[in-house]
Amino acid sequence: MILVTGANGQLGTDVLEELAKRRIEHKGVDIEDFDITDRDAVSGCLRAYMPTCVIHCAAYTAVDAAEDNEEICMRVNRDGTENIAIVCRDIGAEMIYVSTDYVFSGEGDMPYEANAPKGPLQVYGKSKLAGEEAVQRHLDRYYIVRISWVFGKNGANFVKTMLRLAQEREEVKVVGDQIGSPTYTADLAVLLCDMAMSGKYGVYHATNEGYCSWAEFAAEIMQLSGSGCRVVPIATEEYPTKAVRPRNSRMSKAGLDAAGFARLPRWEDALKRYLVQVSKGRLII
Repeated sequence: MILVTGANGQLGTDVLEELAKRRIEHKGVDIEDFDITDRDAVSGCLRAYMPTCVIHCAAYTAVDAAEDNEEICMRVNRDGTENIAIVCRDIGAEMIYVSTDYVFSGEGDMPYEANAPKGPLQVYGKSKLAGEEAVQRHLDRYYIVRISWVFGKNGANFVKTMLRLAQEREEVKVVGDQIGSPTYTADLAVLLCDMAMSGKYGVYHATNEGYCSWAEFAAEIMQLSGSGCRVVPIATEEYPTKAVRPRNSRMSKAGLDAAGFARLPRWEDALKRYLVQVSKGRLII
């Protein structure tokens, strides 16, 4: 049986749907079921279900708010992850931990390998790296999967924001000097379920194929949705945020290739399918 934390989030929702498609026994849990920062609560829940694998999607993801709320961010992403890892170890379960490109500093213009030196620039990245370290400290049978620029049908994301702004404005300014890869949760869910059945443990990077800037991502959203809203690329310095974002979020997929996992489809294709999904098939593209 596979237990999925963060079941109500963008990724957790799609992971549960994928498990159901495959008729794999599963259970989704979220904050109303137990608090991951409470080790006794974690132990009680996991021992009640006795999963063979935990796909840990729950996280504190408010990147800018984390700068002012470091304690709670660390409790959730570091301590909560460690609690799950410890109980997984005790009951003999595997663990899939969903991490982030923010564990890297974003320097240079080459894709980061999975074992590249870390250097998070913000509280969120530091908390997720601490979660990675906790998983590796307590478990031998684990998967750490780093993703970036996530969008899915359930919850807020960049695509939905752009679609909303397109209804309100004739022009939007979007950062054009941060480069990375979008990740469609429906595609990622397929890979995570493949991993859970594989026994091919390790650290992986998993985003949709291809690189783009946020501005290029936005322009594709406008084009595919049929919007006439113009996208104007701007420098990072013109859009200051509380948390520093990495300029280079490119990540190498060599680990997926070596393990025999299929790479995710190109991000443009993923975006096209997503727009059809969120419009319930009414969008002509």
